[in-house]
Amino acid sequence: MHIVHSINDLRHTLQGAACRAFVPTMGNLHEGHLKLMRMARTAADQRATASPQNAGKAMTVASIFVNRLQFAPHEDFDSYPRTFERDCEQLKANGCDVVFAPTEKDLYPEPQVFKVHPPAELADILEGAFRPGFFVGVSTVVHKLFNVVQPDIAMFGKKDYQQLMVIRRMVQQMALPIEIIGGETERANDGLALSSRNGYLSVEERAEAVQLSLALKTMIAKVKEGLTSSKLNIAAIEEHAMQTLRERGWQPDYMTVRKQHDLSPVSKITTDPLVVLGAARLGKTRLIDNLEII
Repeated sequence: MHIVHSINDLRHTLQGAACRAFVPTMGNLHEGHLKLMRMARTAADQRATASPQNAGKAMTVASIFVNRLQFAPHEDFDSYPRTFERDCEQLKANGCDVVFAPTEKDLYPEPQVFKVHPPAELADILEGAFRPGFFVGVSTVVHKLFNVVQPDIAMFGKKDYQQLMVIRRMVQQMALPIEIIGGETERANDGLALSSRNGYLSVEERAEAVQLSLALKTMIAKVKEGLTSSKLNIAAIEEHAMQTLRERGWQPDYMTVRKQHDLSPVSKITTDPLVVLGAARLGKTRLIDNLEII
């Protein structure tokens, strides 16, 4: 496995690749990231095999870069866990060919004044409402990484549901020749969605943290009951979930039912596929999660 830091070195290393599969990360990896890496390995090999005219090797790339642009001044950029050596060992063991680990000077050699602004109706709701500018930072760094890596395939986890939607829309709008593959959320045995920020939780908070996914499951049950009885009260379902978490000491930002295809609110009985999404602070740690309603 190659570890490179500069854009020129990365482009040289990837020359002649028959297929490039890319997993962008901020490091501090967990099983969710590693599953995406294995998916990238499989997808790259399959695509290269399907195009025998491409004589080069299928190559998988993971980036490790904590992107300052997506952190607000009061957020945890400086304290975000950085575990580079362990991350590299795990990536190597899960099929990664190249780790791209630029410094800020490598990726932003001058102030990044050109930025990607996703549409407000998608990026200024939910996470975007509570973290203003977040999706501008995400879209800008991902677009830049796409330009640098030039992948054929890129993998993103569904835990960051809104982020995946923003990236898909950006690729479509910018006509980028990249297939975006979403990986299912990896969970601990008790149902907690794996996240790099779970490491901030105390022992007691970790035991409590599963209540976020349990609240989402309760919301799903209530939505299905409402759809069956034709008495669907979305506002009541959302408020009940918020109040349940508040009573347990959480500070919820949102617990909401949305349409999967555009994250628009649900106001009446619908046949559109739905998703429940939640974000809440437990102590000093902000957790997010979602579950699709199948």
